[in-house]
Amino acid sequence: MATSPPYPTYPGDPTGGAALRHAHWWQRKWVRYGALITLLALSGLVILALVRQQTGTEGFLVGLGLAVLPVPLLIAAFRWLDRVEPGPWRNLLFAFAWGACAAALIAIIANSFATKWIATATADPTSADTLGATVIAPIVEESAKAAAVLLVFLFRRRDFTGIVDGVVIAGVTATGFAFTENILYLGTAFGTDQLNGHGGIASVTAATFFVRVVMSPFAHPLFTVLTGIGFGISALSAERQHVRRVLVPLSGLLLAMGMHAMWNGSSTLGEYGFFAVYAMFMVPAFALLTWLVIWTRQRELKTVREELPAYAVAGWLAPTEPYVLGSMRARRMAREYARRQFGGRAAARAVSQYEAYATSLAFLRRRGRLGRANADFVVRERELLHELWRRRDVARPALDHAARMTAPPVPVTAPPWPVYGVYGYPPHPVQPAHPTVPYPAYNPYRT
Repeated sequence: MATSPPYPTYPGDPTGGAALRHAHWWQRKWVRYGALITLLALSGLVILALVRQQTGTEGFLVGLGLAVLPVPLLIAAFRWLDRVEPGPWRNLLFAFAWGACAAALIAIIANSFATKWIATATADPTSADTLGATVIAPIVEESAKAAAVLLVFLFRRRDFTGIVDGVVIAGVTATGFAFTENILYLGTAFGTDQLNGHGGIASVTAATFFVRVVMSPFAHPLFTVLTGIGFGISALSAERQHVRRVLVPLSGLLLAMGMHAMWNGSSTLGEYGFFAVYAMFMVPAFALLTWLVIWTRQRELKTVREELPAYAVAGWLAPTEPYVLGSMRARRMAREYARRQFGGRAAARAVSQYEAYATSLAFLRRRGRLGRANADFVVRERELLHELWRRRDVARPALDHAARMTAPPVPVTAPPWPVYGVYGYPPHPVQPAHPTVPYPAYNPYRT
């Protein structure tokens, strides 16, 4: 088992020059992207037509204006949680679009069909509506939202490495779903007020806005986050733990369905049933999950501080970089310094990418040390080191500045290669002169 990565040499082709097999036309990236965009666009057009048909044009516009209010706050909250190892924006855009278009369309069609079928079979429309809200809707809606998490888990596996990633993808998907659902509910309420001549605080629109946007904007994200946590735990599991990798996401999905059913069924528990469920279950569950996610984020920073020193010893990083990369405050200072000193936003973006790649490298090494690495461990490690090397000229001075500002110089063990300055490299880093040590031809963390 290797205890440290190889000494730094300039990495060329991170894939080792291996020739890629010819891909079939349906495996080409532009074909898959085109099919996905077409599917989401068609779903969006259909859901737009259905919602507008039920609410009318004026009701649709009112519902849209009110439903969009909590969206930026929720997206910003999930993006903040993802700051340690930020995933690409395309994943978040896909998740939101899936929730707002595909999942909402599936829910509207399936819920309507199931409710009508139950009403016809039982000849009791009231019971059919209750059964549809408490049983059918949770199953259909949570399954439709979970599909987005599953797709990212399967096809963007490198971006899905832990619990926080699952929470973010699930939360953004549910935010998109709640956005479309709120348009429908608020638009319908506005149409009811127009027919009855109501307005102001006593209107149905105001009551719907207060319940859905003010009191419970986190309801749908809270349900689906349970599914995301299940997929996150599965991502942390070893490849050989097949049963766990399947059962944990299913358990999270069942919990999401159960909490969703309890929330929808609260309206049948009497006059104060909704407020009782809200105070006794929803708020504590929201607080608990918020604490869990923040605690997980702190553990991720700790992982960065614990795993990256091996690369500092090997010369890929400066001795103080693990400390800087394990502190969100120091990271922010490094980006700001790069923006001021090295060319504005482009330099700050390079430092941000350096921080993200270094974090991914720490997580990769941790999985390897725990025996949970995938078969492409060495290739992935080489790719990440290559990306760090490309950005070192801008990132290292910025991280050095952040280290000076956030902590005093600390004594470090002198490495067996030339070191300059207090923090291990000159203002203009040069490639250390080391004997070339090739990468091992096998995964050093797999037995």
